[in-house]
Parts: sequence; C-alpha cells; structure tokens
Amino acid sequence: MKLLRKLWNLRKVDFYFLFVTYFLLATIRLGLLLLEFRILLKIVNKLGTIKFPIPNATLKKIIWGVNVATRYMPDGAKCLARALTTQILMNHSGFSPELCIGVAKGESGELEAHAWIKYQEYVVIGHLPDLPRYIQLPSLEGIKL
Repeated sequence: MKLLRKLWNLRKVDFYFLFVTYFLLATIRLGLLLLEFRILLKIVNKLGTIKFPIPNATLKKIIWGVNVATRYMPDGAKCLARALTTQILMNHSGFSPELCIGVAKGESGELEAHAWIKYQEYVVIGHLPDLPRYIQLPSLEGIKL
C-alpha cells in the first residue's frame, strides 16, 4: 500500500521514467539469462542510440530511477544488469558512460566479478567501498562484437 501511495504521488513524467527504467532493467536481466553476452551488448549499444519517447534525463534522475527500479524488482538486480541499464539511459540522454567490468580474488580464493559505470572518472552506479581491489578488464569499446 505504501508503494502505491508513493507511485501515486509521483509526477507523471517521473512515473513514466521509472516505468521505462523498470522495464529496461527487467529486460536486461532476462537478456543476461537467455543471450550470449556479446549479443546482449550489441542490443544494449543499439538501444542506447534509439530515441525512446521519454525526455532526456539528468544523471541524478537516471541514478534515482535505476536504484528505485532495483529496489522493487523481485530478487533485486545484479551489478551487471544495473550497469547496462544505466548505460542505455545515459547514452539516450547524451552522456558518454564507460562500462567497467573488474575481477578480484575472494577471501577463499574464488573469482569475483563486478560491473560499474564511470562518467568523467566518477563511479555513478556500482560503487563499492573495496572497488579498488577489482582489476578492471580492458574496455569493450571499439571491439567488433
């Protein structure tokens, strides 16, 4: 009931933006389950160039939308889905985000991975207190997928 009240009190443009963000996040999550990563990246890059019927958003609004959509997504969303959703919305709004993927060795020796988005050298989605322990993989930008 509290969620419905919050949604009801949103301005129409914010509600619509949140709806689009939620839909993108759910679609990316499904794509991560069903598609090869290189195919999903092609789709993500294409979606970033398509003009959605939503106005360009500020960086603050994009981060807000992804965080709220994640909070209400069943089982949440992993860092890669959040980063790819943010990348699409930022590209759509005229920003130039950098998708970063890093790996680290866990305490018991297992391989851990994390994804985040940087914009102008700042981490906008996916910040962790121990982010420097992840070794960033080379950028996928410019690589033919």
